[in-house]
Amino acid sequence: MDINMSVQDNFSSYIDEKTGLAIFVDSFDNHDFEVRIGSTDESVSMGTSTAENDEELNRSILELVEKYKENS
Repeated sequence: MDINMSVQDNFSSYIDEKTGLAIFVDSFDNHDFEVRIGSTDESVSMGTSTAENDEELNRSILELVEKYKENS
């Protein structure tokens, strides 16, 4: 799955076409990003990613995705 969110974005969503896994990320301050994972019908909060740059943000989102997959 390709995650390419920028810290300048307030919202982004991604859907893995192979698995249907949906990821929703939003932020009000472009520093703390709430990450929800699940389906387009139902998702759960996986935590908040705090990032100063795009690389940190995308790495953190992918870590939360892996955590979700391990617990599912």
